[in-house]
Amino acid sequence: MIAIKSKREIELMRKTCALASETLQYIEPYIKPGVSTEKLNDLCHEYIVSHGAIPSPLNYHGFPKSICTSLNEVICHGIPSGKEVLKNGDIINVDVTTFLEGFHGDTSATFFVGEVDLKLKKLVEVTYECMLRGIKVIKPGKKTGDIGYAIETYALEHGYSVVEEYCGHGIGRSFHEDPQILHYGEQNKGTLLKEGMTFTVEPMINLGERYCEVLKDNWTVVTKDRLPSAQFEHTVLVTSTGYEVLTLRKQETI
Repeated sequence: MIAIKSKREIELMRKTCALASETLQYIEPYIKPGVSTEKLNDLCHEYIVSHGAIPSPLNYHGFPKSICTSLNEVICHGIPSGKEVLKNGDIINVDVTTFLEGFHGDTSATFFVGEVDLKLKKLVEVTYECMLRGIKVIKPGKKTGDIGYAIETYALEHGYSVVEEYCGHGIGRSFHEDPQILHYGEQNKGTLLKEGMTFTVEPMINLGERYCEVLKDNWTVVTKDRLPSAQFEHTVLVTSTGYEVLTLRKQETI
């Protein structure tokens, strides 16, 4: 069942999404060579808890950490570790979800670590634009396939591939709700968008082929060809005339 949020629920969604966004902004200065992904996790955990919330990923189906840190060829669900230390030239996706006053807010971004190769910079820039293009088609009467079509079309134009096994999702009282938001698809296909829906748009775009595999920890998803992958994510509300990005960061305009 797809939950249509009431005005009160939307206000609570705005609060938790703002905290998720603020957490992502807070951690950005710490993303530099020599810092472990476990350090990033601990800092985010402390920040979220100090603001009266709970990190949604912690213990979710057994996930052991408070954020996901997906480095280079890791597509998603990377587990922070003290042994995993950032180095110059890396790219890393940090995925933050907060649970505040009964609602979840979910956002992620891919960051550069030090000086990054131009090929990786282009991948990250195109991935961000893929997310924007998916978001900008959202309004009542459109369908989820329109979102996926906009994302896939732009990625393929630049010679990249779209991960199909993982997708965006409804979000609210539950971390993952209906509908699923595929990042590929056909126009005018899929679930009809209605005012009051809240869901994530979070394309995972690969430098090489789209295929992936899960490592032995049963969480970490990597590209099969071990080429880099990038991702951005926002939680979005369908309004009467279009959309509202609930996890917008400061100085970010969509």
